[in-house]
Amino acid sequence: MNLICHFIFIIITIFILLKTFFYGIYEIKTQKNKTGGVCVILFSILVIIFANVIVFLR
Repeated sequence: MNLICHFIFIIITIFILLKTFFYGIYEIKTQKNKTGGVCVILFSILVIIFANVIVFLR
């Protein structure tokens, strides 16, 4: 059961990471906001990494 929950959590976090990555690309390409796009991508990567570490070390 615990393994299934971890797998579901990883799938959801990968989905969220992809959505924020594409939003960052949208910011860079269409809005001409390189700083905002890069910050969104980096912040989302950090949040996903730390969330997964907390969940798996619990």
